[in-house]
Amino acid sequence: MQFTIKGQLVDPWQKRIYTAAITVVNGKIESITPVGDEVSAQHYILPGFIDSHVHIESSMLVPRQFARLAVVHGTVATISDPHEIANVCGMKGVEYMIDNGKTVPFKFFFGAPSCVPATTFETAGATLDTAEVAALLQKEEIHYLSEMMNFPGVLYNDPVVMDKIWAARRAGKPIDGHAPGLRGDQARLYIEAGEPGNVIISTDHECFTREEALDKLTYGMRIIIREGSAARNFEALIDLLNDYPLDIMFGSDDKHPDSLVAGHINQLCARAVAKGIDLFKVLQAACVNPVLHYNLPVGLLRVGDAADFIVTSDLQAFNVLQTFINGELVAENGVSNIASQTSTNINNFNCSPKKAADFQMPWKGETNIPVIEALDGQLITNRLLLPSKTLNGQLVSDTERDILKIAVVNRYKDAVVARAFIKNTGLKTGAIASSVAHDSHNIVAIGVDDESLCQAVNAVIAQQGGISCVSQEGVQVLPLPVAGLMSAADGYEVARAYTTIDAMAKTLGSTLSAPFMTLSFMALLVIPHLKLSDLGLFDGDAFTLIEP
Repeated sequence: MQFTIKGQLVDPWQKRIYTAAITVVNGKIESITPVGDEVSAQHYILPGFIDSHVHIESSMLVPRQFARLAVVHGTVATISDPHEIANVCGMKGVEYMIDNGKTVPFKFFFGAPSCVPATTFETAGATLDTAEVAALLQKEEIHYLSEMMNFPGVLYNDPVVMDKIWAARRAGKPIDGHAPGLRGDQARLYIEAGEPGNVIISTDHECFTREEALDKLTYGMRIIIREGSAARNFEALIDLLNDYPLDIMFGSDDKHPDSLVAGHINQLCARAVAKGIDLFKVLQAACVNPVLHYNLPVGLLRVGDAADFIVTSDLQAFNVLQTFINGELVAENGVSNIASQTSTNINNFNCSPKKAADFQMPWKGETNIPVIEALDGQLITNRLLLPSKTLNGQLVSDTERDILKIAVVNRYKDAVVARAFIKNTGLKTGAIASSVAHDSHNIVAIGVDDESLCQAVNAVIAQQGGISCVSQEGVQVLPLPVAGLMSAADGYEVARAYTTIDAMAKTLGSTLSAPFMTLSFMALLVIPHLKLSDLGLFDGDAFTLIEP
């Protein structure tokens, strides 16, 4: 197949814009010819965008459906960490993602999950031991060691952690980091991973402040500016791109389907340019740096490169007119050319329906109780100590103070329900629940009463995974039959269904911008300060369960 496309070429290497004709032969760029004034082209040809850190599973879509939506916004590739499905289904889950991704003309670059389970303080559905991680790293489809969330293990030279790091080094593949809040010497020790003076763990997407990111940049780390559906660090970090254009990338981390329909990395490019950041620095972060850092076979508008590029109407809003991957037109004028088709399911779900009594919390005379404080737009939570509310000898939700009951239900076997309290969700009635609960993906639920909590949880159990919302009018569920995390249905239909249930949660009073996304992180133990696992409340600073 051969074709020629003409337009204003935005060249990230020469950092100039000029009218050119690009000839593509068999998926590769054969020639780039300046055409001077021969063509008055009003559109622009740019390299395709790359999401440098994303968990595809958080879109609630299988890879094929994710790609179908992403290409419309000019995304041609993702650096994808499949540790969500690995925590549920182990090696078979990683293989499922790879195989499903191969069904579409999109460039998924998967990593080998480094921390499955993420901690020993929760129940996961599977384990990836050192030998399995090493085996994954030998696969050509695996391009890096996924985020090393066990930062205490790195700091204290845990032998299992270090063996996984060495497996990646032997394979010659980069190692992603995950070190929220680490500063100074601790950040340096983490980055060096036992080799003073060397950068071993080379990226981090968990920086909440400019100061934290600067520390890590100083020690040679590359920073991924994350802007997803729950965690949003763009405003805090984007100015760093002015001074560190070779060391910054863009990533979404976790992006729900409605958000993906609205936009992707193109939105971050538009926001960065609107702040006055040089266009070529923006494209360096959105297109070039990921290819160079991860050594990806993604084209960057050079002769001989894969024909991976986009056509936009402008260089401000980055309105994408066409997206090409390996010379194939995969999206045009807001319409995806990737067809929707069904995929097989894989799952690990084995718990029985619950009773309202399972969610009760007998009062033991506590005057004050530990409370998780959810922060909108952040994965981090605060730990509060607040007066308890009791009724008939039970600790109960207090909607007036916005202190509600939260529960985590083991989805892999029948076990005692873990219960605690959370502030800042805003619910005034009903409950919400989800089997998307990072990282072990048990069922997490928040509600104003035990009956509503029980209903929401049982609705998820009945579907073997999904998200649910309970109101006085009834129960609504979005089934997620693939590992209890994803749907293989048409991505646009899933996005519409998610939008409906998200709106329903907000009618219950939720003040969160993304209630279900925030809910999914309340069991994420590797992010401070206070979280709830299926085994109980967890102190993220001391890295231990809190005694009841």
